[in-house]
Amino acid sequence: MSYFSGRLHVGRRVVEEVVETVFDVPTSLGSIVALEAETCAALAGPYDEVGAVVRAAPVKNTDETGWSENGRKRWLWASATTTAAFFVIHLRRSFAGLQALPGETPQGVVCSDRWSAYSRLPLELRQICWAHLKRDFQKLIDRGGPADAVGRAGLEVVACLFADWSEFRRGGLDRVGLQVRIDRIARELQGVLEQGRRGADSKAARFCANLLGLHPALWLFATIDGVEPTNNHAERILRGGVPWRKNAFGSRSAEGCRFVERMLTVVQTLRLQNRPVLDYLCRAIVAHRSGLPAPQLLDQAGD
Repeated sequence: MSYFSGRLHVGRRVVEEVVETVFDVPTSLGSIVALEAETCAALAGPYDEVGAVVRAAPVKNTDETGWSENGRKRWLWASATTTAAFFVIHLRRSFAGLQALPGETPQGVVCSDRWSAYSRLPLELRQICWAHLKRDFQKLIDRGGPADAVGRAGLEVVACLFADWSEFRRGGLDRVGLQVRIDRIARELQGVLEQGRRGADSKAARFCANLLGLHPALWLFATIDGVEPTNNHAERILRGGVPWRKNAFGSRSAEGCRFVERMLTVVQTLRLQNRPVLDYLCRAIVAHRSGLPAPQLLDQAGD
């Protein structure tokens, strides 16, 4: 039942129907909630295990989306490495919510968008997502007027950047060569932003001033192994929670939120490692009922 709701993201009434119709086992919504609570308890250890690994990772991608607890607004935060994903539901879309992921003292580089919650991270621990910046430059073009020139120049920079990154990923460019090209792009963009900051369009000017203030955080991918120029990894990881929110309308209680956090953490971590979800859940629940620790979740991880 927890696999149906936590992996396939169907509502509890659908779970009830599937169990009674397909398996011919009478059940109730209360039984489903109770068994989800048992599964949640069985996954407590693996959840903490993943949290510790992600928090200590040298590089991680982070993103957030809306959630609901009994009709009240909450935020689902996700932080992921290449082999582990950690989820937290928090009251705020603020730095306090972000701290629930990396802890009080952030470690490692965080790749994210420009949302204000990330602004309190040191610039040397931030990589700004260039996929978001591409959309921002396009918005300047759509705005027209004096902003158009800034947007078009920005998109040219983005195109060059992604072309160089693609060549580097294919092996046609080494790290030093990448840095040389990115340094040239960085100087070009700085000139565009300086000009845009003094332009007549106030919105474009604020955008340019903001990017100039974030300048060191735009280029970490060129120098640090494991850092990428986009936050696509976190967006893909977080996407697993969206159909659950839509189908189940969020959670009804704090306990339900804990179930979501742990199930998403376990499911997405297993998927990143290409390991079967149902088999792990079964072994974790059997171990919990026997008073034993859950199977190690990260025994195949490289973090």
